[in-house]
Amino acid sequence: MSNCSASTAKRRLLASRRGALCAGLALFAAVLTAAPGPACADPWPERPVRIIVPYAAGQGADILTRVVGQELAKALGQPVVVENRAGAGGNIGTAAASRAAADGYTFLLGTNATIAANGFLYADLGYDPATHFTGVAMIGLLPMVLCTSLADLPANSVADLISRARAHPDTLNVGLPSTTAHVVFAELVKSAPAPLFGIKYKASSQSMADVMGGQIPLVIDTVTAARPHLASGKLRALGISSLKESAVLPGVHPISQQGVAGFDVVAWDALFAPRGTPPAIIKKMSEYVRQALQQPETRRKLLDSGVEPLVMDPAQLDAFVLDERQKWGGIIKAANIHVN
Repeated sequence: MSNCSASTAKRRLLASRRGALCAGLALFAAVLTAAPGPACADPWPERPVRIIVPYAAGQGADILTRVVGQELAKALGQPVVVENRAGAGGNIGTAAASRAAADGYTFLLGTNATIAANGFLYADLGYDPATHFTGVAMIGLLPMVLCTSLADLPANSVADLISRARAHPDTLNVGLPSTTAHVVFAELVKSAPAPLFGIKYKASSQSMADVMGGQIPLVIDTVTAARPHLASGKLRALGISSLKESAVLPGVHPISQQGVAGFDVVAWDALFAPRGTPPAIIKKMSEYVRQALQQPETRRKLLDSGVEPLVMDPAQLDAFVLDERQKWGGIIKAANIHVN
């Protein structure tokens, strides 16, 4: 081989090796860029997180959302904005949440009414609770309480009340200021059975005023609404709607232990997200709620407002909701309850 040919071959070999080395370095750099690490971790949340409460400010759902929201803000490192969008039994705010982007920046404070019961009461909710939301975390249970203000009413328990109602059919009126109260009442009348007469009210303030003023002898409402009047002695609790005695109203026996075995119709509040929200965000938010509910001060505030904290992860909450839809739907259909 000539000197010229050998020199040319050598240059070609060196060029080939340099090309291979450059290609290898480029591939290595690409792998490093794509590899997961702390710098590539999900940055959520990068801005304030919104929780839509489909009820007015100052009501029970709003109060508990703000209590839990304070702890969530600490964990998230971002403000938690509570947005009240009341109306139509909670349907307006819930529908708005169903239309929100599923990006982890909008959540819904869902209730037994908006997620379990309203689908059986309204022809058009504006949302589908079964397909538009996914469960994030339970917050707590809200037992309903049956109260009276009449000292001369010969009833110191639900069993006494049932006996009197049977002896004097349809003479005992019961104030019902909410959908939940209607359902609790319907189940009591059916399960006892007791010939009580329900009176519909638009708000707790109205029914509480009437029961304390002697216009009606009885009312069914949340512990949140009744607690101040029970504490002042203006009302007397006859029984609560939870299956077992509740920490929100110690010493008051459940209806289930007063001649109506198995009675268990309890309101609840939980956090939901628009369907399609990333599972990783759902998991993180659920964990943050669990941590919040374990804080002694948070638990105290919730109990003081009539809410019994209860931890459920997303899967448990979704299963619970399915059972609750069957329960509330069955009671509503059997009692033929309608929304005017």
